[in-house]
Formats: sequence, structure tokens, C-alpha cells
Amino acid sequence: MNALQSATDRVFRAYYSHCQSPDKDSLFNFLNALHSFNEKLKSEKSEDLYDSVNFIGLKALRNLFHHHTELLHQIKLISGIGLPISIELARLCLVERSLVERAAHLPRERSPSTVIAAFNWYGTIADIEPCIFNVVIDVFEKIEALRIVPTSEALELFKRSYQHEAKKGFNHRVTGHISCRAGDVSTILRHLFADTEA
Repeated sequence: MNALQSATDRVFRAYYSHCQSPDKDSLFNFLNALHSFNEKLKSEKSEDLYDSVNFIGLKALRNLFHHHTELLHQIKLISGIGLPISIELARLCLVERSLVERAAHLPRERSPSTVIAAFNWYGTIADIEPCIFNVVIDVFEKIEALRIVPTSEALELFKRSYQHEAKKGFNHRVTGHISCRAGDVSTILRHLFADTEA
């Protein structure tokens, strides 16, 4: 198996791990696997993921965490939310705007506004989980187009899910928006802010 196939498998294994046992380590491992995949894609296929807003946003955060790993502690992953809200995914992954802006303005970032636009915003809090979900779709569609054939069980599980969605006519990507009753908005925002400060 070549390096690009191995890098692809790592992305899907890391994503599977993030879905099963999400924490700051699983997030960082996923971001690193995504970065490595893009590097191998460039070197082996003269392609990249820079057409993906999701990738651009997550790459900036990865680069910040790579040089300042202590900042990972400012991320909050929240599952099983006990509030009167509806979310598309099983969890939220919350980051404060100041951290995203810091990542967006690193010297090597091409477009700070694209980094900021990659995420879902609630006041000064970003939910990056929809971006994580959607970038995996971007990776999968890229490898399918290039006929890269990785072999991991995590990739096979993802492929079956993708094919099932296609057969049923479902949209592969999510918006990740939070919905709730109008009267609950302030309660939810207070909860989100409190969780990011814990």
C-alpha cells in the first residue's frame, strides 16, 4: 500500500475514533491525519483540499494547535446535551472566536475570512463539529474521484453509509445548525458560553 492510501486510512480511522470517543486527543489526532493526507495528496497526485472551506478552517486550527498544544484545553466537546435544542450531529465541538481568529491570522494562512466562515457561529462561540463531518465527505469524494482505494474498516463503514445516503437521496453534508424555541435561545447561549469557560 502506498503512502497516500495509508494516509487516507489514517483519516478515516481518526474520524471513527473521534466519533466513538470524542476528546481533545481524538480531535488533535484527526486534524493531524487530515493535514498528513493533504500533504500526501499534493506529493503523489498534485492535488489538494484547498477547494474545501472545511479543510481551510480546520487546517488553520491544526496549525495553531500544532505549535501551541496547550490551547487544545480551550476546546469543549459536548455530547448528550440536556437542553431543549435539536442538533444534526451527536455532539458540539466549541471554540471561542479569539482562538479561531488567532488561527486565521497565522502567517501561512491564505484567507482569514475563509477560516472564520468555515464554522457555525453562535455569538462569539464557533461549533466546528459540522466542519469536521463535512471535511470527511470532502476527503471521501476526493479519493473516489482519484480512484484511491484504501482498505481500513473505518473507510468501509463510511463508504456504506455514504452509499446508503445516496440511494435514499439524502444530502451527504450537514448544516449543523442548532434549532430551538425562540424563548430558549438565551438559555442555550449561556450554556454554550459556560461550557467553554469550564
